Amino acid sequence: MVHPKTIKPLFLIVVFMAVQAVVQAQSTIPIGQLNGSEPNTIETTVPFLTIAPDSRSGAMGDAGAATSPDINSQHWNPAKYAFISGNGGVALSYTPWLRNLVNDINLAYLIGYYRIDRQQVISGSLRYFSLGQIDFTDNNGNFIKPFNPNEFAIDAGYARLFSDKISGAIAFRFIRSDLTGNIYVEGVGGETKPGVAFAADIATYYHTPVKLKDKDGELAFGVDISNIGTKISYTDNQQKSFIPIDLRIGGRLTTELDEFNTLSFALDLNKLLVPTSPIYDTVTVNGKPKILYGKDPNVSVPLGMLQSFYDAPGGFKEEMREIMVSAGVEYLYRNQFAVRGGYFYEDKTKGNRKYFTLGVGMKLNVFGLDFAYLIPASGRQNPLANTVRFTLSFLFEKQKKSK
Repeated sequence: MVHPKTIKPLFLIVVFMAVQAVVQAQSTIPIGQLNGSEPNTIETTVPFLTIAPDSRSGAMGDAGAATSPDINSQHWNPAKYAFISGNGGVALSYTPWLRNLVNDINLAYLIGYYRIDRQQVISGSLRYFSLGQIDFTDNNGNFIKPFNPNEFAIDAGYARLFSDKISGAIAFRFIRSDLTGNIYVEGVGGETKPGVAFAADIATYYHTPVKLKDKDGELAFGVDISNIGTKISYTDNQQKSFIPIDLRIGGRLTTELDEFNTLSFALDLNKLLVPTSPIYDTVTVNGKPKILYGKDPNVSVPLGMLQSFYDAPGGFKEEMREIMVSAGVEYLYRNQFAVRGGYFYEDKTKGNRKYFTLGVGMKLNVFGLDFAYLIPASGRQNPLANTVRFTLSFLFEKQKKSK
C-alpha cells in the first residue's frame, strides 16, 4: 500500500466531480438574500445509483415506476415483476457516461429474474460504475501509481401478488464505492478507504383495465422508495453522508389503437428523501455555524427522510422545486417493435438537468434489443450530450407440456 504525504488536489476534484457533478453541488446563497433563484442542490454520495441503467426507461425520459413490467423493473419498481410474463430472463445494459468530458467512464448493468410460481418472483442485479484510470502523483508531480476508481451495487429482490391488480416488493442492496484506493491524503483524515453501505427498497404496483371510448386500455400506478440505507464515509474521521434515498411515484395510461398497435403515456414524479443544505450565518454557536434558514442536515436516516419534506431554506416553494419530472411515450407494433420518446426536467436551482430522450426497441422470439439516446435541452456542450444506452435481453418463456 502506498502512503505518500499527499496527492495533487486536482485528483480529488476530478474523481468527486465525475461521480457527483450531475446531482450534487455546494450552496452558494448569500446571507440574507434568499429569493428562491439561488442554486442549492441536494448533496449525496454514490449518485450513480440514480442513473437510469436501461434503454427502455432511458428512452422515455427516465420514467419507469408504472410502465408495463419488463426485465429491468428492479431499478424502477420491483413490484412490477409479479405481473411479468415468462419464467425468467436476463439482460445486460451498457452506458458510456459523460462522453463530452472524458472517454472512459462507463456504467454496466446486469439484471435477472425468476418466477417461483404464479404469485412470487425473485430478482437480482449488479450495477458497476467505472470512472476510468487516474494517475496518482505527489506534490512534485512524481508518478506513484495508477488507479481505477469504481463503484458497484448488488441487489436481491422479492415480489408478490396481493391480488389480480396489485403487488408489492422489497429489495436489499449492498453498495461499495472505492474512489481513492486506500491512498493517504493529507488534510482529509489520513488514509482513505472504500465507502460501504447497506440499503433496501419498498415498492408497490397497481394496474386495472379501462375503456377509452370503444378501445381497450390499461391504467397503472406505482410507488417505489429506494436506497433506504446507511450513510457512507471514505475515512475513519470523516462525517458520514447520505446515499440518494429516492421516492418515485408514477402513472401510466395505455390504449390499444387496434389489434396490432398500442400507445402508452407515462409520468413519474421523483424526490430525494435527503436533507437539504441549510443557510448558515457567520456566527457560531457551541463551535458550530448558526443556521439562518432550514434545518440541521446532520441527523439520522429516518429523521432525514422525514425532514426532507419540510427542511428546504426557501420553504414550501423550494420543496416543490426539488421534485423532478419524467414524461415518456411508447408506441408498440405487435409487441415486437417499439418507438419511444421522453423528457426529463429538474429545476435550475436543484441541478438544472433538462433533456429529451429518444429510443427504439425490438423483440424477436425470446431475444430483445433496445437503444436510447439523450439530447440535452441546454445545447450540445452539456456533459450529458451524446449519452447512449444499449440493452440486450433474453427471456425464458414458459414451455407447454405435451399431453
